Amino acid sequence: MSEQLIDLLKFGLLGLLYLFFVRVIWAVWTELRAPAVETSGSGRAGGARRAKGEPRNAKPSGRGGRRHSPPRALRVAEPPELAGTEYPIAAEMTLGRAPGCTIVVDDTYVSQVHCRVFIDGDELRVEDLGSTNGTLLNRSNVTGPQPIQIGDHVQVGNVVLELVR
Repeated sequence: MSEQLIDLLKFGLLGLLYLFFVRVIWAVWTELRAPAVETSGSGRAGGARRAKGEPRNAKPSGRGGRRHSPPRALRVAEPPELAGTEYPIAAEMTLGRAPGCTIVVDDTYVSQVHCRVFIDGDELRVEDLGSTNGTLLNRSNVTGPQPIQIGDHVQVGNVVLELVR
């Protein structure tokens, strides 16, 4: 092989190595940045007051069109050892393994910042945040912000949460 070809291969390999490092740094940056963005609001109590203080479900909900009280909490339905644990609804909540999440889930199938549950106008919605294993809403993959209703099940990893009044 000529010396020029060897030099060209060296620079190509070096370029690929730099691209790999940039991709790794980008992945770490997005994982570390997400909890700070999600939890930097004015506090969880303010969001909870907003959710309870506003008249909710004035529009038909798609489940009979009756008016109901707003959702009060996310309750763990599975696994059995965590069943019954409740997390009060706030304006925005994150679920994941990271300590900065509102609901910390100790499960290897859950990403650091897996998904978020948030109030959007007069609806409560769930959104997957690019997790590896995805988020399920009533056993269907969440592909964008999806509205959730009383009785719906949100699954992250092996943990199933039910929206309750």
